[in-house]
Amino acid sequence: MQKARFIVVALVLSLLVSVAGNVMAQDGTIVDVAAGNEDFSTLVSLVEAAGLVETLNGEGPFTVFAPTNAAFEAIPQATLDYLAANPDLLTATLTYHVVGAQVMSMDVATGEVETVQGGTIDVIADDMGVTVDGVPVVATDIEGSNGVIHVIESVLIPDVELPAIDPLDYSDGSIFAAGSSTVFPLAERMGEVWSEAGGIAPSIDSIGSGGGFERFCVAGESDVSNASRAIRDSEVESCGEIGRTPIEFRVGTDALAVTVSTENDFVTDVTLEELALIFSSAELWSDVRAEWPAEPIARFIPGTDSGTFDYFVEEVFEENEEPALTASNLQQSEDDNVLVSGIQDSPFAIGFFGFAYFQENQDSLNVLSIGGVEPNGTSAEDGSYPLARPLFMYSDAQILADKPEVASFLNFVLTNVNDEIIEVGYFPASDRALNFARLQLLATGVFDM
Repeated sequence: MQKARFIVVALVLSLLVSVAGNVMAQDGTIVDVAAGNEDFSTLVSLVEAAGLVETLNGEGPFTVFAPTNAAFEAIPQATLDYLAANPDLLTATLTYHVVGAQVMSMDVATGEVETVQGGTIDVIADDMGVTVDGVPVVATDIEGSNGVIHVIESVLIPDVELPAIDPLDYSDGSIFAAGSSTVFPLAERMGEVWSEAGGIAPSIDSIGSGGGFERFCVAGESDVSNASRAIRDSEVESCGEIGRTPIEFRVGTDALAVTVSTENDFVTDVTLEELALIFSSAELWSDVRAEWPAEPIARFIPGTDSGTFDYFVEEVFEENEEPALTASNLQQSEDDNVLVSGIQDSPFAIGFFGFAYFQENQDSLNVLSIGGVEPNGTSAEDGSYPLARPLFMYSDAQILADKPEVASFLNFVLTNVNDEIIEVGYFPASDRALNFARLQLLATGVFDM
């Protein structure tokens, strides 16, 4: 196995607090060390279930990126049970956390590292710390006689393949989806590609994330709920009251676009603090920066049923929607095309919506940088753009069992979404997120593997 090559980040790593109780070198193998610490009890039980104890008790050396119990608890129980019940998948997942070399924290560097599973993990080491496939390392250098353990805060997911399906086999039935106006262009594109391949054309309504969850969890009328925010506990409870358990499928990433007309020649970049002023108490552009025109700010924002509105309020106003809703010269709409039209018509207008709507109208709109960071695929993926967010589809295991056309459509989406998403105007989800979504779909049991 290849050895990791490294940039030294000792100063940052030395400040990490070990969730494993500041365990230092111990007698015994890495399995013995993990078994002696209650924070790794779930990991150890899965290693035993997969029959990997003898392997990891071997000569090594090994480096194990070890998820804690809390990391496994973040996985829905049905998905964790499915993983534990499928030895090949469980073995692949666990060995994806293991490198066939001893790599201490002083040796960690950015690059791809081959795992015992055979795939590669992406290690990034910089002045912010170390991540593995985007997952932060939270404690380091827990040594055993045959290797070392580094603690990570989430479970890594190797490549997950869904069974091949033919849309022509699902030309009958019905697929009803509703929700986020942001997800709508992506869902619409995937529906078109699916139906062109012979599948039953889905019915997709753009009514906002909140409206979508109400239709899915209260009325029980839709099969799929599109969302530009995660489902809330209250919405999960509503789903439970009608016998549904929502399952989350990550389908992409959006960089929320703050836009002005191309006729606006004075705004190109704003800070988050200035953004809060622009969309609340500032009456004139000059109230934000003295050199800007003394002209009223015309604001065009999504309605309160929109996940885009919820996300903006959470990130810019710390979840307090009152400043945004009480601003003067304000127009709201659940239809992003209405917002686009309003912004296009005035050099003093500003608004926000999903990146796809900017891309579709970039001949008449300019997108602003936030804190000097432009919204694009790189800044959305690495989190440097402050208004990047995940995009989701939700469904329910019983729906998927009762309506194979819905299950197969979601299979099709999760298999092919990256072929379409950039052209639509959004950015791919991380490999880890997309593979976890595929695992979630497999865990429903609707596909024989």
